[in-house]
Amino acid sequence: MFGTMAMVGATGAVGRIMLELLEERPMLAETYRFLASSRSAGSKLKFKGREYTVELLEPAAFKGVDVVIASTPDEVAAEYLPHAVAAGCKVIDESGFFRMHPDVALVIPEINPQDALNAQGIISSPNCSTTQMVMALKPLHDAAKVKRVIVSTYQAVSGAGLQGTEDLIEGTRANLAGATYEHKVFKSPIAFNAIPQIGGFKEQGYTSEEMKMVYETRKILGDESILVSATCVRIPVANCHSETILVETERPVSVEEAKHLFSAFPGLCVQDDEVQGGYPMPHTSTGSDLVFIGRIRKDLTNPNGLNFWCVSDNLRKGAATNAVQIAELLAKHFKK
Repeated sequence: MFGTMAMVGATGAVGRIMLELLEERPMLAETYRFLASSRSAGSKLKFKGREYTVELLEPAAFKGVDVVIASTPDEVAAEYLPHAVAAGCKVIDESGFFRMHPDVALVIPEINPQDALNAQGIISSPNCSTTQMVMALKPLHDAAKVKRVIVSTYQAVSGAGLQGTEDLIEGTRANLAGATYEHKVFKSPIAFNAIPQIGGFKEQGYTSEEMKMVYETRKILGDESILVSATCVRIPVANCHSETILVETERPVSVEEAKHLFSAFPGLCVQDDEVQGGYPMPHTSTGSDLVFIGRIRKDLTNPNGLNFWCVSDNLRKGAATNAVQIAELLAKHFKK
């Protein structure tokens, strides 16, 4: 157990779920502190039967803290988290700023827990779309070595924060009423639409979200030889990201073997009943910490190819749950 845990960003979409998860779980620290910008500092929140005053996020706020969980925009993480490291804190960061830094561990506890335990300073939690895909890839990689991945994502508006959800709700209302709505997050209407761009455009016409899936997958699995081609699309679904994934492995993996590998891996759940329509969907997956896999079938063009459908709650395992699981892992090994 930690002496003191500080949480940064408890009032955001992911931060609120982190707070709920920490509330449900056994105490990870003797003392908790909550830090935020001047906009939220001074407000009150309830946690574990106590009322806390949210403190101002500033460099001096990390003094005496053992571990920090932060869910903030990249620029806030870049400005403040180095101060936490300098104060001697272990830092679990949900932002994307530090993920690909060579001296920062990028961790999914079911896959590379030792990287978290060996980390000095900042431990990054991966991008939500990467997390669910790599959870599915890991058992296949261990059994048959993944060579190539082609993935298309269908990402919920909650991945764009609370304002993304509001854009969907208010944009839908306006559309049905024949009115107009000025979107705050999305460049195009999201209601009754699909937007094939998440993030800014980077190399060779791929977006930042797509390139995150390329680079983060290799880093988490510790294999730079894995080829990844991603297309990321925002769709008018409130919560849970969905992905179609085509994997090419060094040797053939049958559907039966794949189901066994997925079922045996912690955090994965196979839902693959074609007759009854028992496959994963955002509607039935939201609120769960699991990664659901279905529609498992052999690729028709490659004997070493396997196709499947993957759905996960992007605010939970894709963000809040993964960070809390890292904290639980560190707490088990913490020594003052």
